[in-house]
Amino acid sequence: MMPAARESLLDAAFTALGHRPWSAVRMVDVAAVAGVSRQTLYNEFGSKDGLARALVRREADAYLAGMERALVSRPEPRERLAAAAEWTVSSARSNALVRAMLTGCWSERLPAPALSSVPSSSAVPAQRRADGPLPSPGDFVTLVRDRAVAALTAPGTSKSEAAELARACELVVRLGLSCVLAPAGEGGTAGLVRDALATVRSVV
Repeated sequence: MMPAARESLLDAAFTALGHRPWSAVRMVDVAAVAGVSRQTLYNEFGSKDGLARALVRREADAYLAGMERALVSRPEPRERLAAAAEWTVSSARSNALVRAMLTGCWSERLPAPALSSVPSSSAVPAQRRADGPLPSPGDFVTLVRDRAVAALTAPGTSKSEAAELARACELVVRLGLSCVLAPAGEGGTAGLVRDALATVRSVV
């Protein structure tokens, strides 16, 4: 199947999830909306659980891709980190799957695939990847922190400066996650990040 057709099926599944609980989403309806046969859907994803894993994997990848964009969106390092935290909050607010992945709180309306890898006999490379491990909330902290460090590390940075930068980046990641669960007050997420960074040694 062409990648575009796979995306169409995932789009159809995501749209269906916005209207009804995952338990009520039917494979035949997803296939019909995407304009393919139910057998084609099963050939691509293997099962409804395979479709769920692929959907979660796609939304995780999209969140991380947006994080990469946020980390290069502004000239000043502190503003990049503020943008990254804001992206986390806005993504979680607009996408229930992202919120569940970041917090580990999966409502009954959502699919909740095991985060560990599952046996895969799929001939589809994208599905084999989806059948592999899915990121936990702790994994996201590490992934985002490491991306932030990579984006902000200047040539010639010493080991001690790199360690301090990593701590600052992890602080910002965890602040962003806290704002998902308890929205920031006056000044918003970006203001909270700026205030927090002002209290640490100036590495950003």
